[in-house]
Amino acid sequence: MTIKGVRQLLTAIAFAFVATTTSLVPDLAQASQIKYVVNGIPVTDYDIAKRSAFLRLQRRSGKIKELATQEMIDQAIRAGEIKRLRINIPDAAVSQSYANFAKSNRLSTRQMDQILGQSGVTKKHFREFIRAQMGWSQALGARARAEGGVLSEQDVVQRMLQDGGKKPTATEYMLQQVIFVVPSAERKSKLNRRKKEAQAMRNRFSGCDTTRQFAKGLIDVTVRDLGRVLEPELPPNWEKSIKASKPGTATKVQITDRGAEFIGICSTREVNDDRVAQMVFQSESAPNEAAEKLSDKYMAELKERARITKR
Repeated sequence: MTIKGVRQLLTAIAFAFVATTTSLVPDLAQASQIKYVVNGIPVTDYDIAKRSAFLRLQRRSGKIKELATQEMIDQAIRAGEIKRLRINIPDAAVSQSYANFAKSNRLSTRQMDQILGQSGVTKKHFREFIRAQMGWSQALGARARAEGGVLSEQDVVQRMLQDGGKKPTATEYMLQQVIFVVPSAERKSKLNRRKKEAQAMRNRFSGCDTTRQFAKGLIDVTVRDLGRVLEPELPPNWEKSIKASKPGTATKVQITDRGAEFIGICSTREVNDDRVAQMVFQSESAPNEAAEKLSDKYMAELKERARITKR
């Protein structure tokens, strides 16, 4: 299921529970047993029960438990591939997506928590569903690029002719990343302090030329020049913040797996070369049918190699 499809089903969720928010579902975690092991990842009857509740929330028909079981097996297969590709979806990105889902249905996150809890889905299960969807989307993108899944020069020329010969423009950013590193073993004791230190440096940021001078004498601070990045290439977790920042300023500090970090906007400019045309047209077209076919093909290959043990 695509993220767009998830948004559509969330609309159905909101309406489905307008009249049923007082009904409570008993805790399903009392007797959790492993039913399948998929490439070393356990799938429990608790997981299947929560996915069954999710499918009922979507008003899916058919043999719900069988559908839920297959979905959880597929999700475990995807999770293994996401891990192999070293794709990491930060908690902050999941939280933002969760909040967006709630907002799109005119719900607060607290109301969303309540709906998911009372339905038997639970907030945790839905967040992991979001994480899996986001990770799989990145895996598909990597696969598409590996297979040359971009518009050819001929396609770009054709699109340009359709638009009267004009090339699309995009903003090109010159970026610099500043990371206040926090080792994983020291996150609990040092993360808040390091965030304050990063915030203090971010407040002093006035351009990329002086960043390394500010960082001198600071312990475990990494400054990385990211070079020129076109708007369609901006990392999803930083895109909104980067676009909201002016040249010579920096984004808000974010907590990541590396520690506390921010991105400085060195400069921006509007460009309209052939590479921009190719990227913008590709991003605009994003054919759902082609993506679904690629996903089905990818999953078929992974399933063929998967080690699935029934307990």
